[in-house]
Amino acid sequence: VQLQASGGGLVQAGDSLRLSCAASGRAFRSYGTGWFRQAPGKEREFVAAISWSGVTYHADPVKGRFTISRNNAKNTVYLQMNSLKPEDTAVYYCAAETRGMIVTRDSEYDYWGQGTQVTVSA
Repeated sequence: VQLQASGGGLVQAGDSLRLSCAASGRAFRSYGTGWFRQAPGKEREFVAAISWSGVTYHADPVKGRFTISRNNAKNTVYLQMNSLKPEDTAVYYCAAETRGMIVTRDSEYDYWGQGTQVTVSA
């Protein structure tokens, strides 16, 4: 499985962005998928995850502002980011794991995309 993350950019605080994670292979539809982010000088942190069946889980810092979703017909998982804050600035990565579950630890993911930069100015 290959993952391609896209949709990042430079926005102002309060703006919205939608990240996409496009995957190759029909098996992706049965995988769990997550979004992580890494800010300069910080460790990579969990943002959100979605199971194969569409159950979602969001980290507390983004709950109520970000929404993860998936379109299996397009083999794509999305991260809708609203009310962006400067502290959301990071490289965002999507990842997939073959058990189809909600997973918050990055070590349990099997496949990773290349990352897309999100920069939020004050």
